[in-house]
Amino acid sequence: MLIDTGDYDLGKLLPSEIELSNMFGVSRSTVRQSFNTLVNEGLLERKRGKGTVVAQHGNIITQLNEWISFSKEMKRKGIVIKNYQVQFLEVPCDEELAEIFDVPVGRKVKKLTRVKGDKSVPFVMFESWFHPRIPITDDHDFLKPLNDILEEEYSIIPMRSSEEVQAIMATEELAEILQVEKGMPLLYRKRIVYDAGMRIIEYNKCYYRHDKMKYKIDIVRSV
Repeated sequence: MLIDTGDYDLGKLLPSEIELSNMFGVSRSTVRQSFNTLVNEGLLERKRGKGTVVAQHGNIITQLNEWISFSKEMKRKGIVIKNYQVQFLEVPCDEELAEIFDVPVGRKVKKLTRVKGDKSVPFVMFESWFHPRIPITDDHDFLKPLNDILEEEYSIIPMRSSEEVQAIMATEELAEILQVEKGMPLLYRKRIVYDAGMRIIEYNKCYYRHDKMKYKIDIVRSV
């Protein structure tokens, strides 16, 4: 609440547990639990010998096992996202795309490229290729979450994805786009998105600056 209202800027020290307990009329254990939750979400940081401060987003934690749009996830973390580039093109399938979509090499498909970041720097590039049966056009506001556009305009609901994540080195092109040095490590994720009938909707690649993003995976043991 105090973060959302802007009362506490990035890096600013928050009141102590006792002060917040008195301020809101709740127990210290409730305050402590709330702090723990916000620390895990990357909104707060604990500084040894100092206290708890509003996180400055050195590394933004994104949940690998939770499906939510990037824009919505960042909004939930209190991060204002800036769109640095949006490009919509029709491109021919290369061998990789042709194999994924099970279409001939050279078949034209729609490609959406988006570069996003905070007000200071871009830190992620998304490249999305859509299966030829997806009738998406450039007549949309691609500043909106892509899943919202697919569902609201085409009644296409992504239900499942298959993903791979690895570390790569920034090429000259990626370095220029993400404003990093060539060869800097990037988090690289490939994702194939399916509908409820396991038909492919989209093939997606994204490139994250390693100094700005990290993945978190929660695993529950089955019994």
